[in-house]
Amino acid sequence: MTVMVRSAVAADEPAWEAFVSGCPGATFFHRFGWQRVLHNAFGHRCHFLLAEQDGAITGILPLAQVRSLLFGHKLAGLPFCVYGGIAANDEAAATALRQAACGLATELGVDALELRNREPSGSGWAVKDLYYTFRKAISADNDANLKAIPNRQRAMIRKGIQEGLEGEEVEGTERLYRVYAESVRNLGTPVFSRRYLDCLRREFGADCRVLMIRQGAEDVAGVLSFYFRNEVLPYYGGSIARARSIKGCNHFMYWDLLRRSAEEGISSFDFGRSKRDTGPFEFKKHWGFEPQPLPYEYFLVKADSVPDVNPTNPKYRLLVNTWQRLPLPVANLLGPPLARSLG
Repeated sequence: MTVMVRSAVAADEPAWEAFVSGCPGATFFHRFGWQRVLHNAFGHRCHFLLAEQDGAITGILPLAQVRSLLFGHKLAGLPFCVYGGIAANDEAAATALRQAACGLATELGVDALELRNREPSGSGWAVKDLYYTFRKAISADNDANLKAIPNRQRAMIRKGIQEGLEGEEVEGTERLYRVYAESVRNLGTPVFSRRYLDCLRREFGADCRVLMIRQGAEDVAGVLSFYFRNEVLPYYGGSIARARSIKGCNHFMYWDLLRRSAEEGISSFDFGRSKRDTGPFEFKKHWGFEPQPLPYEYFLVKADSVPDVNPTNPKYRLLVNTWQRLPLPVANLLGPPLARSLG
């Protein structure tokens, strides 16, 4: 039968969510709620496409449009999400969605359409070899989980324990935002507004949680994590500058999250996306996680080449160096208008 592609409407949400739950190629970032998050937090216009056959959903493709004078105009699946692209039950649905997305990108006049695939699609589109993900099964036995971590990293976790670090799950985002904003400023990256974190917590509830790491009464690190299909994905994490003097701070934070997840019965740990040949890439690799390439692919509309908007691009080096020197209150004030276009 003919595959039909159309834009999803509010009434499609239950069927869309049921499809995400059952489709092996779908991820947390395919959930319908991202449409509300991206619109309410950043004002981005979303285009959630679904393929239907005989009245049943056979594929989905969530997309959002990001327009910026500084960073260009793109249609992405999805901004602020590390995974995306087409999730479909069969090749007919995938092909129909891909064709519809190309038509939409051309109609909107974007520079490029970006699909953040977790697996190669075989489409023949241009692919960016920059990002890698790190995923691994974890045991219900935390002694086994600790032993699976290489000796040097395991020693750092123990040093964090000796430093008196403690983890605490919290409801709000205020404490996390203070830590995260300082962390990204130190890296030279504009921070998004706290409203975005609040939107995530409100939209995804128990599937989006905050873990803070304290030394005494002081918050020194924190991480917001997503939970999907028995997997935990630490997503927005960071630590304050003083944490550099605390041995094993970041190691302890991720261990405490992994430990808590295992005790809850979660069987998979997704360490998230990192750029090749960077510090975070090496950090995750040294924890015993095998890097897996993320084949992000691009359909070029007005652009002559694959867009390269990331802090490692020499084009943005001056901006990064300048941002690192800004006072934190100034960086927090100026950051959100820029960060909304960086997802």
